[in-house]
Amino acid sequence: MPLVPLKFKAGIVKDITEYSAGKGGFYVDGNLVRFRNGYPTKIGGWLKEDYFGLNTDGSATTSPTVVTGIPKKIISWRANSDGADRIAIATHNHIYIIKDSVFHDITPLRKTTENLTNPLATTDGSSIVTITDNSHGAFDGDFIVINSATATGGITADTLNSKQGYQLTKVDNNSYTIDVGTDATSSVASGGGTTIDISYLIGSEAGVGNVSADPALGWGVGAWGDSTWGTARSGTSSDISLEPTNWSLVLWGEDLIFNNREGRIYYWDLSDGETTRAGLVSAESGASEVPSNVRCLSVSFPDRHLVAGGCVPLGESVIDPMLVRFSTQEDFTVFKPTTENTAGDQRLEIGTRIIAITPTRDETFIQTDEAAYGMTFIGPPFTFGFRLLGVNCGGAALHATQNVDGIIYWMGKSNFFVYDGTVRELPCSVQYFVFDRLQQTHIDKTYVGHNKKFNEVTWFYVSTDNSAGTVNPEPDSYVTYNYQDSAWSIGTLQRNVWQDAVGFKNVPFAFDKDGILYNHETGTSDNGSAMSCHIESGDLEIDEGGNKLFLVDKIIPDNTMTDNTTLSLQLKTRKYPQATEITKGDFTVTNSTRKVSTRAKGRQVALRWSSSGTTDDWLLGDYRVNVREDGKR
Repeated sequence: MPLVPLKFKAGIVKDITEYSAGKGGFYVDGNLVRFRNGYPTKIGGWLKEDYFGLNTDGSATTSPTVVTGIPKKIISWRANSDGADRIAIATHNHIYIIKDSVFHDITPLRKTTENLTNPLATTDGSSIVTITDNSHGAFDGDFIVINSATATGGITADTLNSKQGYQLTKVDNNSYTIDVGTDATSSVASGGGTTIDISYLIGSEAGVGNVSADPALGWGVGAWGDSTWGTARSGTSSDISLEPTNWSLVLWGEDLIFNNREGRIYYWDLSDGETTRAGLVSAESGASEVPSNVRCLSVSFPDRHLVAGGCVPLGESVIDPMLVRFSTQEDFTVFKPTTENTAGDQRLEIGTRIIAITPTRDETFIQTDEAAYGMTFIGPPFTFGFRLLGVNCGGAALHATQNVDGIIYWMGKSNFFVYDGTVRELPCSVQYFVFDRLQQTHIDKTYVGHNKKFNEVTWFYVSTDNSAGTVNPEPDSYVTYNYQDSAWSIGTLQRNVWQDAVGFKNVPFAFDKDGILYNHETGTSDNGSAMSCHIESGDLEIDEGGNKLFLVDKIIPDNTMTDNTTLSLQLKTRKYPQATEITKGDFTVTNSTRKVSTRAKGRQVALRWSSSGTTDDWLLGDYRVNVREDGKR
């Protein structure tokens, strides 16, 4: 027989049998591989980018460091006023601005206690410092920043007054401890100076600092009839789950507006500089009826209203998770409707809570946990028109929705959706594979990213294979949709947040759970280490119907690869779909490989390609095999 071409289609199929996928000409597995013009290729590598903190005197540290907390959201922009590039990053307990590779803490303050007199106590040989501040109001895990402390117990003033601040452990209502990381050389019962200021960052009282979805315990939770009347529920599980800390970050011109989910709205004015912390929008001059608690934020375009989803109604104190409120046009501080402005509100009907708000060119896209709505500017007296776009299409998470040139892609509770004028389910060849592995408890940690250069939308999610266990795991896996090829790919990669290439960064960049910044599509390695990637085809039948056995004795490669690339190739054959697979190889394929000799019998044949080097870079083409008939048995 002549050489038989092995023709495969773009995309990985996991939700049918390998035999069925092979008959359809699909791939069945892969990792760190994308599809380009229908053919599989290794994805680009990534390199760590160093950034720095601040010393006590305000200068940049000489050694790289990372932000405090687990990254939850990023946004980047270039300011017209100074031409500088900035990245805002929200972690589960801090908000930072990165400018010129230096990060600045702009986390709002809950309060500042001024002019404390000798509130510090040290113990010889211990790094634990006890602080006395009567009625401090802090909770375990909250953060403080100390100012104007003098050296105490051998701990330097620079250490005590660190710009990075300290996380506290509550002792009682009047005192707490911090770990400064440097052992004291003497015991001091009362020290630090007579004019110490202690600033308390917003924390547990504002819902900040919850890493994962936690069970709600205490009075009023649990199933009907559970335990006894009037008894607080305890333990580690509950029918009610408290959502983890997450943030909305939006730009108002070159300024930043943000809120923690179901928290208050804050504003950072770029003109005040990075040394100034964000403050409450409600405290701005002229502010009127700013919602006190909000689930998520967005800015409508091009009309410019600040839109708050899931918030406290005007004149009330309890949050309505289905209420949309919007400011007057061009003023994010005024939410009180008058006959002279365009502020207002609208309650959505289908669902129990608003999940996310995504602006587009023509309308604002709003998702509840059950439905999708379009919010369109129509002008006075109603300001906005609201229309139901679809039901049973709720969003999975705050950051699981991506706008691609006016087309909206998002992850639902058990499938994917697209809105391009009509809401419809997005056919997904790995749907069951993804959602069977996705930890529903941690679905809110899902984060979507866009890679425009390669026409990709990628969701990073927490899988059941997460090596961190099930307590506080972070996204470890991904699923990618190539909207040009309508192809899906899968893999493992730990990334918490993602930003596509922007003007000042010509490549996408992302942070992992440890706050390390990576520039993607850079080089061919995992920050200098090997990338282990592979792609495997389904079982192709050599002849129509699979009646005959064939002997495969030669493989003809077709690749584009660099000279320093080495591919490992396996040939897999089966006589029947349920028969034991016979594997030949690994064979080495390089730029100079013209053919691979082998001997393998079967009715179906599959190929598996893999690479694990730091310099490998390859694109697969149309492989062929040389076969001859070998009987029917």
